[in-house]
Amino acid sequence: MIKIILIILGVLIVLVTLTIIIGNITFNKKTKSEVKELFENYKERKSEIVSEEDIKVLPEPLQKFMRYTQIIGKEKIRTVRLKQGGYFRLKENQKWMPIKAEQYYNVDSVEFIWIGKVNFLPFLSIWAKDEFIDGKGNLVVKLLGLFKAVDAKGDEVDQGEILRFLGECVWFPSAFLSPYIKWEAVDSNSAKATISYKGVSASAIFYFNEKGKIVKIKAKRYREVNGKFVLDDWEIPIIEYKMFNGIVVPSKVNVIWKLSTGDFCYDKVEIIDIEYNNPSVY
Repeated sequence: MIKIILIILGVLIVLVTLTIIIGNITFNKKTKSEVKELFENYKERKSEIVSEEDIKVLPEPLQKFMRYTQIIGKEKIRTVRLKQGGYFRLKENQKWMPIKAEQYYNVDSVEFIWIGKVNFLPFLSIWAKDEFIDGKGNLVVKLLGLFKAVDAKGDEVDQGEILRFLGECVWFPSAFLSPYIKWEAVDSNSAKATISYKGVSASAIFYFNEKGKIVKIKAKRYREVNGKFVLDDWEIPIIEYKMFNGIVVPSKVNVIWKLSTGDFCYDKVEIIDIEYNNPSVY
């Protein structure tokens, strides 16, 4: 009897292991194929250099930020690929889970694909793909890379994803010069940005310190609560800056919901690597 039980347990372990391997391979293959499609839409053209003249149209605190990043005199960024580390949680008081991710952007077409993996138990993982493609947002979450747990889409998701793109432009600052972003001066230390693309719009306030660093981004973003979307305060404090490829950008940020019950930080992001104008898959 013991021998039979051990054989059954062995078979189950093999099946679970194969399921995990197949899930990882299947999810990665599909998402990487979509990234290739994202970059296929990228049209090469003569490189443009960011100049002092270019930034004169921006609010004064944003001009200081552009100078601080050292983007002046460098090529405008049209595609981005980056790697992230950090921690994620779904609920307040929940244990933080380590997360690794890759993200790809076509800056000209306001598109991105984010691919993340969260290990919530040893050998068990959740794969997620968050994207904004052709003016539409979509968040897909799969257990073990195979079993779909979330497939969020719709107007509220579209707003959230384009807002995410706007906030993440801090990692490729020449995007702030793009025609799809309109700027309004608020005061000497803040400016309002409104991004509009294919009928989807969102706005955020960017806050700056005396050195020109962006220290915080605040906006209204839709959040799903009990199956319904509500518009809540969303905030991104910037923790640390680092130079990548000669450009100084935020390397550590937190992502927070400002709730009536208090601040709920659900994501701690660290940038591990960034490459510009290299439209290819890692």
